[in-house]
Amino acid sequence: MSQSREKLLKKIIAENSSDFEYKNPETAIILAAGHGKRIKSQTSKMLHKILGKPTVERVFEACKNGLPKLNSIIVTGIKAEDVIKVIGKRKNNLFAFQKEQNGTGHAVQIALKKINKQKYDGIVYVLPGDMGLINEQTMKMFRKEFIKSKADMMVLTGMYEGNPMENSYGRIIRVKDFDINGNPSKDAGKVIEIIEFKDILNLDENIPYKRVFNGKTYAFTKDELIKNNEFNSGVFAFKFNHLVKQINRIKSDNVQGEIYITDLIALFNKNHLTVDAVSAKQKHVIMGFNNKSVLKEMENIARKSVYNQLKDIIEIADPEDFFIADDVEKEIIEQDKKGKPLDIKIGKGVYIGKGVKLNYCLEFRKNVYVNGNVVFGKNVIVGENVHLSCFPNQKLELKDNVEILWGDIIKGNIIIGENSRIESSVNVTGSDDYPTKIGKNVIIKGTSYVFGSIIDDDLFIEHSVLIQKKVDKLIRKDGKVQEIKFFLPMPEGIDAIEEL
Repeated sequence: MSQSREKLLKKIIAENSSDFEYKNPETAIILAAGHGKRIKSQTSKMLHKILGKPTVERVFEACKNGLPKLNSIIVTGIKAEDVIKVIGKRKNNLFAFQKEQNGTGHAVQIALKKINKQKYDGIVYVLPGDMGLINEQTMKMFRKEFIKSKADMMVLTGMYEGNPMENSYGRIIRVKDFDINGNPSKDAGKVIEIIEFKDILNLDENIPYKRVFNGKTYAFTKDELIKNNEFNSGVFAFKFNHLVKQINRIKSDNVQGEIYITDLIALFNKNHLTVDAVSAKQKHVIMGFNNKSVLKEMENIARKSVYNQLKDIIEIADPEDFFIADDVEKEIIEQDKKGKPLDIKIGKGVYIGKGVKLNYCLEFRKNVYVNGNVVFGKNVIVGENVHLSCFPNQKLELKDNVEILWGDIIKGNIIIGENSRIESSVNVTGSDDYPTKIGKNVIIKGTSYVFGSIIDDDLFIEHSVLIQKKVDKLIRKDGKVQEIKFFLPMPEGIDAIEEL
């Protein structure tokens, strides 16, 4: 890394890091330094998305929502600027930079440098940044189990189902019922260590793998270790004061020559500190990924989870082809608790993005895209292939009984009044300086385009281009409202056009 880039990165980290609150009893360290070569992408592994949200952001939110009064430290590395940009500046969140990827233990060492050891005493959680399905419920459970166990360290584990040779996770080695001499063990079930899969493969098949625990020796065959289906999820909890004492004692005497956080188990046991483990309640929450196919599987699981949450509240045409952002999902569930039926219909391929405010009696037909601060009134129909969106500082509001027909594009600062109907192939936009306001009972049809205009109530507009216009309701002598048809602005650049 060049000195100029390193200087710039330090500046970016400083600008986006906030204060560490020493009164907060818990700290989450999120490991997001790896690029993920096997994912075969120029995008950082941590920034690959599940249902539109980067995995590192999902891990961050699970920690923030599941752990009260939390500090967080995100360890970045390759593509550090991109990871920092996604998370941005958050309360009690700091960024650290791992220049050389020397393993998970090394990453934790770097994160701990951000904490004044003399001023802090709490619980530290360590999580991989690619675990995009972990949720706040799992973090709450893990916290509860760790505190209840009174252990000094805890591992969140999973149970692998499938071909053991395809299980690349580190195995949990527990104390057997009997030691090497056939004597029963009072410590049966306790965690001795985690051994990485690559290190298991490097063992001699003819030599037993021996480990000592509380003065007794236990032996394991290579085949026994491979077939052990309890694996390390990569999520840990520690008492801070014990973690900082042991973390720098980890050695890199393994196949990869890296500093593994998993080696802390043996160190804790050696120093008569207690190590416990608990399995996640749901198998999918501890999934990580190293390739595109597993990431796709994780996305499908996440979508299925959303569908199961909402399937009896709203109508979703295709469980495998829809998107509803997390915040919108939560609002739907909260609205349902009020007891009034929502009557929302979501067609195949519909995308409802972050910030959208839904209402009662809405119908989104096939392939509708809605994103941003889009606010719906009641009884709104949105036709096939419609696009509704606005920038973060803008608001797009559709009042009650509005109908938007096939293929319309409506973007920006816009209000569409009650009972108005925007027919097919209409384009409506509004900017910060020139918002668009469409009154009540308005019909706009044909290949019309409206930008930055104010349109009065009860008007009929067809095949017209209205750019920064004020369109008033004009009553004719016969009592009818004057229709607007075929209005076009004066052309520009006409001198550059000639007949062939």
